[in-house]
Amino acid sequence: MEVEVGKKAPAFCLKDKDEKKHCLKDFAGKWVVLYFYPKDNTSGCTKEAIGFTEKKAEFEKLGAVIIGVSPDSPASHARFIEKKDLEILLLSDPEHKVLTKYGVWQKKKLYGREYMGVVRSTFLVDPRGKVAAVWRKVRVKGHVDAVLEKLKELQNA
Repeated sequence: MEVEVGKKAPAFCLKDKDEKKHCLKDFAGKWVVLYFYPKDNTSGCTKEAIGFTEKKAEFEKLGAVIIGVSPDSPASHARFIEKKDLEILLLSDPEHKVLTKYGVWQKKKLYGREYMGVVRSTFLVDPRGKVAAVWRKVRVKGHVDAVLEKLKELQNA
C-alpha cells in the first residue's frame, strides 16, 4: 500500500522508551510530523533528532507533535534520548510492521551488499489523520526547516 497525500495515514500503536504505548489516533486534532529513521546514535539520525528537538517549540506553536520511529528497541531509544538530550517522542518498531505500512522498510544496497533497512522518510499528518505531505529518501541537511516551512504553508493555505 502506497501512503500518499490526501489519503488517511495508516493507524498504528508502538512503544516508547518506557514501554508506554502511543497510537496515532491519540494525536487526533493535532498535526503530526511522523519521521522514520534507520538507527539510534548514527550520525545522520542524530543530526535529524537534534534538529527536530531544537525546533520542537516552533512545531508546538503550530499545533504539531514530532514522532520519530525506528526499528531500535525501547531501551536503545532511552539511551539515545539521554545521551543526546532529545525532547521528541521516539517509538520502537522492531517487527517493522509500521515501517512496512508506510513503505519505508525497503531493500537497500551498501558496498554491493543488499539488505533490508529503513529509507529515511517523513510524513506530515493533518489534524484529521490525512497525509498532508511526504518526503522520501530524506537528506538530513535542511530537512527540519523544510518540514516546518511546509507546515506553515499548509496552515496558511
